[in-house]
Amino acid sequence: MTESDAAVRPWAPVRFLHRLEDSVSIVLLGAMVLLPLAEIVVRQLGTGIPGALPFEQHLTLWIAFLGAGLAAREGRLLALATGNFLPEGRFRAVAAVFTGGVSAMVATLLGTASLDLVQIEREGGIEMAAGVPVWAGQAIMPVGFAILALRLAWKSSDLWTGRALAGFGIVLGLWIGANADSFADRAATPWLVLILASTLLGGPIFAALGGAAVFLFLSDFVPLAAVPAESYRLAVSPTLAAIPLFTLTGFLLAEGGASERLLRVFRALFGWVPGSTPVVCAVVCAFFTVFTGGSGVTILALGGVLFTALSADGYRERFSLGLLTASGSLGLLLPMALPLILFGIVAEVPIEDLFIGGLLPGLLLIALIAAWGVREGLRRGTGKVRASTVEDGGGIARALWAAKWELLLPVVILGAFFSGYATLVETAALAALYAFVVQCLVHRDVKLGKPLLAVFRQCGVLVGGVLIILVAAMGLTSWLVDAQAAQALVELVQNNIESKIVFLLALNVFLLLVGCLMDIFSATVVVVPLIIPLGLAFGVDPVHLGIIFVANLELGYLTPPVGLNLFLASYRFERPLLAVYRAAVPALVILGFGVLLITYVPGLTLGLLDLLGRR
Repeated sequence: MTESDAAVRPWAPVRFLHRLEDSVSIVLLGAMVLLPLAEIVVRQLGTGIPGALPFEQHLTLWIAFLGAGLAAREGRLLALATGNFLPEGRFRAVAAVFTGGVSAMVATLLGTASLDLVQIEREGGIEMAAGVPVWAGQAIMPVGFAILALRLAWKSSDLWTGRALAGFGIVLGLWIGANADSFADRAATPWLVLILASTLLGGPIFAALGGAAVFLFLSDFVPLAAVPAESYRLAVSPTLAAIPLFTLTGFLLAEGGASERLLRVFRALFGWVPGSTPVVCAVVCAFFTVFTGGSGVTILALGGVLFTALSADGYRERFSLGLLTASGSLGLLLPMALPLILFGIVAEVPIEDLFIGGLLPGLLLIALIAAWGVREGLRRGTGKVRASTVEDGGGIARALWAAKWELLLPVVILGAFFSGYATLVETAALAALYAFVVQCLVHRDVKLGKPLLAVFRQCGVLVGGVLIILVAAMGLTSWLVDAQAAQALVELVQNNIESKIVFLLALNVFLLLVGCLMDIFSATVVVVPLIIPLGLAFGVDPVHLGIIFVANLELGYLTPPVGLNLFLASYRFERPLLAVYRAAVPALVILGFGVLLITYVPGLTLGLLDLLGRR
């Protein structure tokens, strides 16, 4: 809830609806955890739960839209950071009304298209499982988009005049949806320019991607229902449910004292080494980012603890700021990282191969940042902590014992998945259960009741903000496929670039720009279908291409002027954005070197796969 909303208490019916919305999202997320766990138990008895997978897939669809509604209610839908450059005052207020109106128009169009899809499915009479029709699972789509449209218009201004102007976007969306045939064979360019302007002024990313898809399909005389149909296809992917489940794991760990316990362990083990505290910070951040997926949770949740530890050991503020800004996206290449899962889904590459291929490159990037920390410690003579004087009077054994449950988590997850005992989604559910037991029952860092429900709710907001982007992006991807954009791009590149080395360098530059402007999830859905054919044309292994892709997008988080981590660090540490830019430059150069190594030394990615006989 924003400060302006807090000033006026919502009406009682509105408060009731808010509580109902919160409760349903929490119950759905809990059901997403319990259903795969129940499937594991029942499978041991030689049977299974009828319809477990379809129900889990549609629970993912529901949490996507309910979570997006929560994110819109709190003004936390993901947007480009360019909106932060707008000056305070009337111009920003007018821009907010404009972006709210355009976004409400797009959400309305997507809602009417989703309603068409539901009606088509209802006439088809196809069942999901156990007698439940598919259209019942899809029904959340038009409802969710309607909620988004209303909230985007309402949140655009504190004044009724501004809300009314933004609400005109809903009327316009309904009119366009009712007169879709009149847009056939007409240029989509004016509408695309309108949507681009809204996005640059701070409009939500889902509206940019979904709006582009809608008007491009309209100009090609394709029924609007094609957009939500593609969105639905992604949402019910067999492995997409792993993303909200792993995200819940990360939230539970971040909410408790796991970061402090892990910090003590590594300081106890390596505290005598100059630069040990920066090394520990990099490792701890990577551990959490594996589950939170570069969403910024790492910086926001752990930044205070780690920044205090660095300051206490005498590190310069600029160095500490740069280190933690860079470390906020470390870990995206390690096994179970969410971007690797999504890349595997979109590119149809074995996810377990991506986990194995990303291990050495991920450790390389962590090692480079750690080496930077060691160098700083040697230069400044700071950071040496005797193991016998670690906090709480503990030594190595006590620190290890205190953090034993957190240290066992990767063993449990990797063991369950690679042993074949559990599928990816079931492994994610096991991880969430494990984190719940450790944080709520063993350490009791997260209290049962309202504190735990708050964690579930926060997770729902983040998951909804991410998944609604994926849902919208899939429509645009479908249009690009229909337009044969990938084939045209392959021909263009092959006609102008002959060298594989030059191609890889151009790919790095392109992906760096993409990572600077787009979040890693929407970039995966939109860009990966375009670059996969390019990689095959130049003989780049799809697994290697996936690691190159994620590594570049990870670097994009640090790239000025609009890298996401830069803004999050400025907000979290209350430092000017330009100061964060300067602090992050050394890390940008260091990680850039690492990305080049990953790109031009394919053995880092493919060596383990060859050793294990998976190629």
